[in-house]
Parts: sequence; C-alpha cells; structure tokens
Amino acid sequence: MTAVALTIAGSDPSGGAGMQADLKTFHQHGVYGAGVVTLLTVQNTQSVSAVQVLEPSFVIAQLDAVLEDIPPQAAKTGALGSAAVIAALAGRAREFRFPLVVDPVMISKHGAPLIDDGAQDVLRVRLLPHAFLVTPNVHEAGALAGMEVRDTAAMERAAAAIARLGPRNVLVKGGGLSGPAIDLLWADGRCTALEGPRVPGRNTHGTGCVFSAAITALLARGVALGDAVPRAKAFVAEAIRSAPGLGRGMGPVNIHASVQQQMA
Repeated sequence: MTAVALTIAGSDPSGGAGMQADLKTFHQHGVYGAGVVTLLTVQNTQSVSAVQVLEPSFVIAQLDAVLEDIPPQAAKTGALGSAAVIAALAGRAREFRFPLVVDPVMISKHGAPLIDDGAQDVLRVRLLPHAFLVTPNVHEAGALAGMEVRDTAAMERAAAAIARLGPRNVLVKGGGLSGPAIDLLWADGRCTALEGPRVPGRNTHGTGCVFSAAITALLARGVALGDAVPRAKAFVAEAIRSAPGLGRGMGPVNIHASVQQQMA
C-alpha cells in the first residue's frame, strides 16, 4: 500500500517553505502527500508582505474531506495562524489514530509573525497534548517553555519542560545557536544529542518545514522515530549543502537532495 502523509500548513507561493515544501519533501521520500491549507502568504525569498488566515470551519472541512477518503499514516502541522484554527484542529486531533508531528511555526525566517496573539497558549494547552512529536527551534522552544535557550543545557531543560505539556516526544532544533548543529531528541524520559556539521550558507528558507516533513514521511513509511530523526537531519544537511541558489534573498534548500542513504 502506498504510504500517505498529510500536511496542515500555510502556503508559500515561492515554494520554499510551508505546504509546498512539505509536499515536495513527502514526494522525495516516496510518500503520497495530501495538504490542508491554513493560511495564505505573500512572500518570496526576500520578505513576507501579507498573511491571510483561513476560517477555522474551512480548514476543518478540508481536513475532514481528506480523512474520510485518503486517511494518512502520519501527519504534520506547520503555520496555523490563529488561536481559533489551533483550537479547532486540536478538537479533531484527539481522534487521530496516526502520529501527529507539530512544527510550532511562530515566526517566518524573515521575521513575520505567523501566529496571532494568544495563540501560543492555545497551542501549548490544547494541541501539544495530542502530538506524537513537537519540533521547535530554540526560539520556539524558549517561548513554549517560558525560558531563554542559549546553549545545549538550556535546550535540554526546555525539552523536558515542553514534554511536561503532554507531547510524547520533543525535538529541539539547535540550528539557531553557534557551533556544531546539535539537535536534542527527548523521548522516553531521556535526551539524545544529534550532532552534525554546520553547513554554511544563507539558503536556509524552509529548513524547519523540510525537517519536520521528512520525519513525517519516514513515520508514514513505518520508520521508528529514533531512526527517522537522524535520517531527516542528514537529508536537511544535504539539502542545505546543495541548495540551488534561487532567488535574491534567503533562498530555498534543495528538496531534490538524495534520500538514498536516509531511506536505507
């Protein structure tokens, strides 16, 4: 049977992040991708100039249409936009019988807010308890945990604090810190450090989306989380290293990067 993965996320018309990046990543990992749009953006590699969040009822109608016809083996969220959308999704997520990866997208790489005031509390209290995995970067981890995250010790404390909110597993991404690219996976009450070389370059648009989408695709294929995360990390590193150099700003990564090693 063909594995199916679902993304519930915003749209990036330049194709480097959001739903477009998720669907490309699913396809590159041999998974059929379905998508529920939560918000529309006007953006490219240089800026985000507008964001329009869809009505919660329309988001849920899309979700129900997919679930009743092409149920996924795994799903992920990206930018959700509003407290109302998050609350509506949380109401459905309690019924999910597949792993949900929550990428708590709060601010774009250009600095544009992708979640409204008050939505963080709804995300923390209503949605995270239904997550199989939550994948914050250091800034998002700090916001969710209510602390500053400036080193790996703080990353571990933040991961433990987020785990107490209810998600089964937490992956704190350390790309925003200096030094080696260290991510921390909190699973089964303990933390595992995943270290890799820091790949230089400005073309990192969509890396968080691609990372969480690759994990989701691997989970849909039946890969265990402990194997899925390092494989996805390796894929993202190669995608950054081989970025095509598109656009005049912070360009997209190469979602056509090889996954042969990661799919072994």
